Amino acid sequence: MLPIGSVAPAFTLPDKEGRPVSLKDFAGRKVVLYFYPKDLTAGCTRQALAFKAAAKDFAEAGAVIIGISKDSSASHAKFAAKEGLPFLLLSDTEKTVLEAYEVWQEKKLYGKVSFGVVRSVYIIDEEGKIAAAWTKVKPEASVSTALAFLCPCTAK
Repeated sequence: MLPIGSVAPAFTLPDKEGRPVSLKDFAGRKVVLYFYPKDLTAGCTRQALAFKAAAKDFAEAGAVIIGISKDSSASHAKFAAKEGLPFLLLSDTEKTVLEAYEVWQEKKLYGKVSFGVVRSVYIIDEEGKIAAAWTKVKPEASVSTALAFLCPCTAK
């Protein structure tokens, strides 16, 4: 996990239409950057739907929501269309951003070791610094935790 107060690693990744999106595009705004393992899976869908349900609250707190996984832009397009997601999903098929944010890690499941995305959330402040970070988060809880950090008065 990257230290609080450090400069958030810059990136440019394609969105669901393949258009490049850069972190610098959001300079002067708060960014809720969430990393998730895979489109259209149970936990990731629950998390995305929780962010969708809270999108207005995040906007009122002055924050933009961005989800990143190693899935392709085409996969993100299907996921966003199926679930009606109103926020950006970015594709990191090369895992460069996943590694820069230290969320591509060794995982163990039933004794089997593999690498994958550890569900994590970073809040980046208006100056491009990491204001908060959580790793190994539960899908729905990650949303309420991030919202409580940004605006404790609207925490659910």
